[in-house]
Amino acid sequence: MKKILLLPIAFLALGLFSCKKDRDCKCTVTHTSSSGNVTTDIDQVTTYTDIRKSGAKSRCQNYTTVNVNSNGGTSTTKGECKLN
Repeated sequence: MKKILLLPIAFLALGLFSCKKDRDCKCTVTHTSSSGNVTTDIDQVTTYTDIRKSGAKSRCQNYTTVNVNSNGGTSTTKGECKLN
């Protein structure tokens, strides 16, 4: 009876620990100034180490940030990201 229980427990433990690995989040970042200048930084890569896919997926998200400087001018930063 003990052998029957140990085998599924061993597979479950192996499955839980084998999912963690290094994962890369690749983003294309576009900066737009209030004057209309557009700059694109292609493929900024962030590496998450020893993480499950679901955890990396929640961190690797598209984003938009709007910055206002002291003169009232704005700039927008937009990142389009995907998990590799």
